[in-house]
Amino acid sequence: MIIDQTNLDAAFLAFKMLFQGALTASPTTYSRIVTEVSSSTKEEKYPWLGTTTRFREWVGARRIQNLQTHGFTIVNKKFENTIGIKRDEFEDDSYGIYSPIIQQMGQDSANHPDILVYNLLKAGDSTPCYDGQNFFDTDHPGFDANGADISVSNYQAGSGPAWVVMDVSKVVKPIILQKRRPYNFVARTKPDDPRVFDMDEYLYGVDARLNVGFGLWQFAFMSKAPLTADNYKAARAAMGSLRGENGDSIGVMPNLLIVPPSLEGDANTLLKADYISATSNVWKGTAEMLVSSRFA
Repeated sequence: MIIDQTNLDAAFLAFKMLFQGALTASPTTYSRIVTEVSSSTKEEKYPWLGTTTRFREWVGARRIQNLQTHGFTIVNKKFENTIGIKRDEFEDDSYGIYSPIIQQMGQDSANHPDILVYNLLKAGDSTPCYDGQNFFDTDHPGFDANGADISVSNYQAGSGPAWVVMDVSKVVKPIILQKRRPYNFVARTKPDDPRVFDMDEYLYGVDARLNVGFGLWQFAFMSKAPLTADNYKAARAAMGSLRGENGDSIGVMPNLLIVPPSLEGDANTLLKADYISATSNVWKGTAEMLVSSRFA
């Protein structure tokens, strides 16, 4: 191959198509449990986290529902994934052997939010959220049926692998995925680029700016106790009993069970079997199951 900018640009376009194809085709699951937010600065503040809104009969003047200010901030981070291909590979028309690596970079880009989201979820029992408590905690500030302050829990301790019950039907999900700049495939192939001049090597890479943070703990419950019908029942009951500051239910209805591969059998039995220990299974079909190796 003649090494000129026209041919290098053509190779870049071919690589970019491979990258984009793999990025689009790669299966992920993070979108089921996150609220995606576009970011326009280095960080975004979420003062409204923890606030619930509701309708009331309009009698007299409107009643303004003031947003609580918690000062919760998600700071964007930069990420990159870069490879080098020797100039000789292009000169000898051997650069095509790198197509699988370019496709892998596309798959890496698709999977990266998955990794960020599930790593955060696993650390939820030791990572604070907007109210200052760990996201999964036994002492969140809450309200009783009269609107009085109480402590509520969305965590059950234990020594086994974690499983999480979520309500993902709401606009605001348990996790926020904040995107500042999408995954972008770029190259450095000009003769005067430092790496090309010094090392006779072309660079191809992907970069992005984003981050994840916790949304509303009210829509998630973690347990490290065995995944049994009784513990599942307790988790659902705890979530369903949550109330807003006016004493009304906030309408939590768990509909997703997240488990690592080690609990897939237990989850299948709980959500799909007709009977458990010769007893009719009342929990069949009460939630969808999401098995993720990234949650292990």
